[in-house]
Amino acid sequence: MLAAAGCSDTPTIPSSAAPYSQVDLRLGTGTAATAGTVVTVNYTGWLYDPSQTDGKGLQFDTSVGKTALTFTLGSNPLQVIQGFDRGVTGMKVGGARRIVVPPSMGYGGSRNHSIPPYATLVFDVDLVDVTTAGS
Repeated sequence: MLAAAGCSDTPTIPSSAAPYSQVDLRLGTGTAATAGTVVTVNYTGWLYDPSQTDGKGLQFDTSVGKTALTFTLGSNPLQVIQGFDRGVTGMKVGGARRIVVPPSMGYGGSRNHSIPPYATLVFDVDLVDVTTAGS
């Protein structure tokens, strides 16, 4: 019964996970982000914490006040984690979205700097620009 509730005796696997989700915080009105386009985003990432009303635990990264992140959406191989790529798809320039990324769409069982293995992540993303690849 505990395993079904998401609890685990394994110390490296967190018992607090959340499924993939995305919520638009602000709808954009500009160009849509589609596979193959080059997108520029500002983002902040937190470790998921179910005890917080917005799920935001410890912040692990941000581009706000720094250089925005630019990548080709849907590239093969992906240039960002799967959940981030999926979450940006369909946004329009000027939009803001909150994305919850489970470990299976993030870093899985691997540690990535300050992100522990099997971490669920929360991102707030602002879509700044969309251009056609090569332009």
